[in-house]
Amino acid sequence: MRTTFVVPDDLDAPRRGGDVVAPGDTIPPHNPMCYGCGPRSPHGLHLSMTAGEGVTATGELLVEPRFEGGPGVIHGGILASVFDESMGLGLMLMGLTAVTVVLDIDYARPVPIGTRLRLDARVLGTRRRQVYAEATATVLGADGAAGEPVAGAHGLFVIVDPHAHFGPTRDLGQKV
Repeated sequence: MRTTFVVPDDLDAPRRGGDVVAPGDTIPPHNPMCYGCGPRSPHGLHLSMTAGEGVTATGELLVEPRFEGGPGVIHGGILASVFDESMGLGLMLMGLTAVTVVLDIDYARPVPIGTRLRLDARVLGTRRRQVYAEATATVLGADGAAGEPVAGAHGLFVIVDPHAHFGPTRDLGQKV
């Protein structure tokens, strides 16, 4: 994948939080009403990601007809939301709250409706309050094997105090 996004060379290695889900477990949604991962979002993606080793996560998404943009293919904005959420859920494995500052996407090929996508996200590293991550989407064949990436993304996130950022009335205390 080609990208203009620049990942600094001097990042600190990402560290998995001590009180987060184990590799192989589902990463819980950070907010039940989140469009990306929330089970109570009526029109959301309902994206589910599984914790991997280190600070990585994987998931799958069926590209449903309601995600259509151009004729027969996923809308680029939906795929952007999928990348944002997959990287954000992976970031939760560090045991922190962070929000998206930059989202850079390389759309390599159209993704047909009805396709199953495999998502792979990983945190690349940190610098002060900044967290860098990347993700790829590959089409899964009928046998479940992943092919070449159809899109990739890089994200820059910034660590926030959830109560100061979202307001004291929001209950975001759900543990990962």
